Amino acid sequence: MKVTRDNATPIELTLTVELEPEDENPFLERSYRRTVSRINIPGFRRGKAPRRIVESMIGRTALLQEALDFMVPETLDKVLTDEEVSAFGEPSIEVTELEPVSFTATIPLEPTIDLGDYRSLRVESEPVEIGDEQVDDVITRLQEEQAVWEPVERPAQYGDRLNLDVNGEIDGETVVEDEDIEYIPNEDNVLPFPGFASNLVGLSEEEESEFTVTIPEDYPREQYAGQDVQFKVSVLSVKEKNLPELDDDFAQSLGQDFDDVDALRESVRESLTNQAEAAARNELEQKSLDALCEAAVVNASPILYERELEAMQADRERMLRQQGLDLPTYLRFMGKSADEFLEELRPSAERRLVGGLVLRKLAEVEEIEVTDEDIQSETDRLMEMSTTEEAEQESLDNLREFLGSQSTRDNIRSSLHSRRVLERLTDITQGKLDPAELESDDDESGVESDEEPATSDAEDETTAQSESEPTSETDDENTASA
Repeated sequence: MKVTRDNATPIELTLTVELEPEDENPFLERSYRRTVSRINIPGFRRGKAPRRIVESMIGRTALLQEALDFMVPETLDKVLTDEEVSAFGEPSIEVTELEPVSFTATIPLEPTIDLGDYRSLRVESEPVEIGDEQVDDVITRLQEEQAVWEPVERPAQYGDRLNLDVNGEIDGETVVEDEDIEYIPNEDNVLPFPGFASNLVGLSEEEESEFTVTIPEDYPREQYAGQDVQFKVSVLSVKEKNLPELDDDFAQSLGQDFDDVDALRESVRESLTNQAEAAARNELEQKSLDALCEAAVVNASPILYERELEAMQADRERMLRQQGLDLPTYLRFMGKSADEFLEELRPSAERRLVGGLVLRKLAEVEEIEVTDEDIQSETDRLMEMSTTEEAEQESLDNLREFLGSQSTRDNIRSSLHSRRVLERLTDITQGKLDPAELESDDDESGVESDEEPATSDAEDETTAQSESEPTSETDDENTASA
């Protein structure tokens, strides 16, 4: 096997690999064994025909094409090991010849990242304030959840709940027909057609009405746009929503050990404060990451950006499948091509990649680690949260087994690490680092000298090469974990 290094840069390496017949033979043998078990050859039981017979029937090229699926990646893995090359991402591979098999592999290496003077970054955080009006809004929603619909002896108003028989026709064709349906007319209610709700206001129980609604020209369902609908409506009942009194009895009825309204209000305020603080913390982390990305110089292989784009596309497709859609159907619905879809994702993919890279570098520079003891403490905390008087022992045993699995512990390690890196970053941007820690870092940087530090020729060459490489500037979006 012949291996040639080409186009080496600090962030990328191209290898050209040419296999000898003895290199190819084990893979061809494997391809033959897979193929012979799938085809019928006269005179032989399935799977028993010799390789030369199989080759004569389907051709060596067919065996070779199938073998490429495992020949190229397995050969490349061996080459990377032999050449002591550490790929930072999945390489880009192109098969250039079949006789003999030759391919080129462009391997993304670890990006070069300069965080700059990141410890001087400062980001303003928004103060969290919860006003009485916000508390009142939540309590009103709680009252509405406990509200009772009661019959009224007056004409219908917006916000009432009506029971209706409805028939709607366009040019004699029935397009709406419902009996005893519940309907709440509101000014922004556009069902079944815009303008229908307003015609119900003023109608009383047991009253019938006929009216015409003209559908707007820009109505999404084009077959109905601009047409007139003749409605016949019978009002079976009219009810209004009566909110419970805001008193101690109401507070106690919520079943959360609220003794009185003051306790309810305090609980609501505390909950709103926690939510606002979490939102403010997320915003601070995002702004801090934006500032770090803007200050950093990231030089990464273009292959990494393409891989991140592919990963983001896979994420979107997975989300669509969860909603019962596939990507082609979604694109037809949105009126977009696959290329347009990818180009829309590209900026987000670049931000996600750069964000992940700078956080990874920050974790390295700041020496942020997660120990086995940290993971155990987190699993203990999760177990304690789940251990209640109502919890069944079998469920707790299953949870304990789940938390003890290696994959779960790896996920916990990754989550804790990401959290700590972001906490460290926000401490930096808020100027919360311990002065003693800053002095320690200054001491470790060495004693000041009037002389310029010496550098080797190799270091000078590497620096010049790095500076000649293109850089990628991105901003915003904390969608990557460290």
